[in-house]
Amino acid sequence: MAVKSEPTRILVLGGGYVGLYTALGLQKKLRANEASVTIVDPQPHMTYQPFLPEAAAGAIEPRHVVVPLRRVLRRCHVLTARVTKIENERKTVTVEAADGHIEQLNYDVLVVALGSVARILPIPGLAEEGIAFKTIGEAIYLRNHVLTKLDEAASTLDPELRKRLLTFTVVGGGFAGIEALAELEDMTRFATRYYENIQPEDIRWVLVEAAGRILPEVRETLGVWTAEQLEKRGIEVYLSTAAKSFENGHVVLSDGTEFDSDTIIWTAGVKANPVLANSDLPVDKRGRLQATAGLQVVGQPNVWTAGDIAAVPDLSRTEEDPTATCPPNAQHAVRQARHLAKNIIRVLRGGQPVDYYHRNVGSVASLGLHKGVADTFNIKVKGFAAWVMHRAYHVKAMPTFNRKVRILLDWALGGLLRREVVSLGQINNPKEEFARASRS
Repeated sequence: MAVKSEPTRILVLGGGYVGLYTALGLQKKLRANEASVTIVDPQPHMTYQPFLPEAAAGAIEPRHVVVPLRRVLRRCHVLTARVTKIENERKTVTVEAADGHIEQLNYDVLVVALGSVARILPIPGLAEEGIAFKTIGEAIYLRNHVLTKLDEAASTLDPELRKRLLTFTVVGGGFAGIEALAELEDMTRFATRYYENIQPEDIRWVLVEAAGRILPEVRETLGVWTAEQLEKRGIEVYLSTAAKSFENGHVVLSDGTEFDSDTIIWTAGVKANPVLANSDLPVDKRGRLQATAGLQVVGQPNVWTAGDIAAVPDLSRTEEDPTATCPPNAQHAVRQARHLAKNIIRVLRGGQPVDYYHRNVGSVASLGLHKGVADTFNIKVKGFAAWVMHRAYHVKAMPTFNRKVRILLDWALGGLLRREVVSLGQINNPKEEFARASRS
């Protein structure tokens, strides 16, 4: 009698776009006892990052832009832990679990989908004063922080402090920075109607970008148009300008401009997850995993990768540039993940992986309520139509029917009843009142 072989152990590192969509594809297509799938992430949810600006601005309930991993991955094992080391030679991954204990996980097939982290530059004061914008926690914090600054400004008698409180700085002119800036500026302008002593012109929003243009993902003319639209709204746009210092909230720019700001939002780029430095997997000069067009790690046929952490050849552009790799965006991450799951199934069943090919169809961005910009299928779209395209595209891409419905309801209620602009500032320091009571 033949001995039944053990199921293949598939370990997925990361629960973002790539991790979630790969695990979804695997649990849908794997046969019974063909393989076991374990997904590891420090958070018990996947965050749909394109909706973070709307969550921060109150257009969407923050809980609705995250997908609970345990709820949707019913046939997978979900481990809430942080990856600290990868040893493919031994086929083990070291993780630090949520309770702090260290554990080693063994695998047969590894999917590295750890994504990216904020790229922090050695600018004085940045680590102390800056706020990143990559997680739902940061979006919630930022919303309450900004609205709290309006409350503080409305009550202070110090004109210089008031000016500082009402000055908001965004560093980084890519999609993340522009959408965060536009949505939050829209929110603060709307909120001023509830403050007797704050007018829209009292609020100062500043955008700082080291390159000579914003939104490099769209054609240059649309980037110029977007900058003009922001300036028409009173937003100060500094191009070809680097930030030199943020010490004690005092912003110093490379062109000599100086001002005080209590809010510094850092969206100036990302880098591959630094855990790769503690692995035996091959990386390129930018610290990303070297990947084949079939989404396998170069020289490691049992290791797969995709998304921001991977340098995947962009076959749609390799004729003009042999070194071209897929840009780190949600469009590629989602498609690569679905393709990756199919390739793993093919290989498990004795087949060969198929190369990933996708020609970028364009980009869409929200510039606040009823405003947007899009560059899709070589067509330029501006204003309300682009805003509708942005919402339609991303609600379609949002995982699970449950989340799609909740987001649509948020939009419907927001249009009918208007957005909420109340600060829940206690969230940022929840024990303050308890500590005060204990001292009295």
